[in-house]
Amino acid sequence: MWAEACARLDEAERRHRQFFELLGGAARPAWEPPADVFAEGADWHIRIALPGAHGEQVEVRLGDSGVQIEALVPPPRVGSRAQVWRLELPYGRMWRRIDLPPGRYRLIERRLEHGCLYLRLQGVPTP
Repeated sequence: MWAEACARLDEAERRHRQFFELLGGAARPAWEPPADVFAEGADWHIRIALPGAHGEQVEVRLGDSGVQIEALVPPPRVGSRAQVWRLELPYGRMWRRIDLPPGRYRLIERRLEHGCLYLRLQGVPTP
């Protein structure tokens, strides 16, 4: 029974490392969620996995070299008598920086649906 419990914990940690990276060395620990980034002309489409995040808990900051996303994902509410059988989704602080080519960007679209944050940025031409 103990060996099975250890095997389950090892598997959960492996899955966390595969899909979410725990950022070490930061002032506050944070999970780094996976992201997809696509360029289409001057538009950039970014999708970040944030299962369980609420819109008001997601912060998006644009800079000259990319975008930074920070979110706080609360753990699920379960009864006090619930037993944890499996815990694979990360909870707590999520942080991700996505570097883009140097330039200025404008946020055109932002939506949170199906556990993902969707962003559409547009490059702003420099005068």
